[in-house]
Amino acid sequence: MAKAQLPPPTATGAKAKSASAEKTDGIRVRKEVLNGVISRAKGTDGDGRLTGKVGVITGVGPELGIGTAAARLFAREGAAHLYLVDYDERPIPAFLDSLSKTFPKTKVTFVKADAASPEVISSLVSSVLEEEGHLDFFFANAGVSQIRPRIKDDGSEGMLKALGDLKALIRPVAEIAEDEFNEVMRINALGVFIAVKYASTAMGKICPEKGKTIPGGSIILTASIAGLKANAGPIAYSASKAAVVSMAQTASYDLTGKNIRVNAICPGLIETDMTRGMFTLAEKAGKSDRMGSLNPALRQGLGVEVAQVALFLASDDSSYVNGQAIPVDGGLTAGVPYTRFKL
Repeated sequence: MAKAQLPPPTATGAKAKSASAEKTDGIRVRKEVLNGVISRAKGTDGDGRLTGKVGVITGVGPELGIGTAAARLFAREGAAHLYLVDYDERPIPAFLDSLSKTFPKTKVTFVKADAASPEVISSLVSSVLEEEGHLDFFFANAGVSQIRPRIKDDGSEGMLKALGDLKALIRPVAEIAEDEFNEVMRINALGVFIAVKYASTAMGKICPEKGKTIPGGSIILTASIAGLKANAGPIAYSASKAAVVSMAQTASYDLTGKNIRVNAICPGLIETDMTRGMFTLAEKAGKSDRMGSLNPALRQGLGVEVAQVALFLASDDSSYVNGQAIPVDGGLTAGVPYTRFKL
């Protein structure tokens, strides 16, 4: 019979003080790292990594979102024209105003639409070719989970909504309706297929008068570590993101010889509007410093950190990166969840 595993003994005296000091120092480092990320994200001087390039980003608008951060980074790096797509236009006017004032050389067009609609994406890609003559990147970032928490700090109501969101997230498979599963798959998986289908066709067009003399481009897909590992998300979401990973790999071979790269980004715990419910609960419980404690970075990621990987993939810097699923998760998928055992 296997022996029961006993918990580690409680630290006392000097060891307890040392552990407390280490924890305090860890919290300080965590805060400084996150503040550094936020500070760098506000920079307005780029290196021209996307100069002259034209592309599409879907899932843009939420303040903390990956797509919103990517749009700002891409504009900072000199993109000639950004076409932004989202179903919710409420936060868009203020964001577009900010982009135009900060990066006036980048033209920005917003389309209020369902990114999983073949008619919408087909029409949008045709418009891009008519207006600009070439399509260089397509960041298929739009997606949903079983919950869509957009929590504001409004006291008890915010707490109750956050609890409701968390309960929705951890529902067993028996409580998930077939219609919900199909809708998550439609938005997350079908939307990506549509992006690959129409974007890859458009990227085969050249436009010498605007500097594109050889066909090609970069298609970037937002997947998730839930598409790589179990226990990282609800079943419909996880299945859809596994499909995204597979499409990145399969499409890269389907487009062999066309100079079109397809890659997936797999975020871990990222503080966005979609995960806001979990962070709200942690804040209310005074445990914000424990968010992300299962990965060796000991923190959550921010949308701009994922957007930086998207920028790399959209640029020519990643010209030999193709068919990959790239985790951006603080090291979580590098091994078993991080825990520290002390004697």
